[in-house]
Amino acid sequence: MAKTEREKMLANEPYWAAALELVEMRQRAQERLYRFNHSRPEETAVRQEVLESLFQSIGPNFEIMPPFFCDYGGHIRAGKNLYINANCTILDCNWVTLGDDVLIAPNVQIYTAYHPVDPAVRLTGVEMAAPITIGSNVWLGGGVIVCPGVTIGDNTTIGAGSVVTKAIPANVVAVGNPCRVIRSV
Repeated sequence: MAKTEREKMLANEPYWAAALELVEMRQRAQERLYRFNHSRPEETAVRQEVLESLFQSIGPNFEIMPPFFCDYGGHIRAGKNLYINANCTILDCNWVTLGDDVLIAPNVQIYTAYHPVDPAVRLTGVEMAAPITIGSNVWLGGGVIVCPGVTIGDNTTIGAGSVVTKAIPANVVAVGNPCRVIRSV
């Protein structure tokens, strides 16, 4: 039996993002995000309701500051005590897993999606997406970019402005472009 485009997407296989199922999923997410991003500051119950309906799962005691952007939402799993500051973008074309006690500063970008490097293949419109895992007690500083397929270990700090292109182990401070470990904690 042939895989759906969503199944291909979640398997990190070439998929067609314009497939009706994916377009409809993105549209539903955008409707929810519009409600979240246009909520009044005192509408915390509305914000929580929207996020709980958007994410695959989210633990207790979370706060996400608007504006927040994602592709689907349904491919984001988050643990307890999550804090995401303003203007975060998560392209969740594949699974994004956030552990417990994760702190995400403003303007962080988490990208599972990527395109073929071969220009001829890129012109076909296929895309790919690799999962991202961010461990527990991780702090992503302002403006961090996390690239497809990356894992960041527990108790790690990623310095502001870093571009994380490969796995970062647990219990370290890592900074730069490309991001590299500068010390253990």
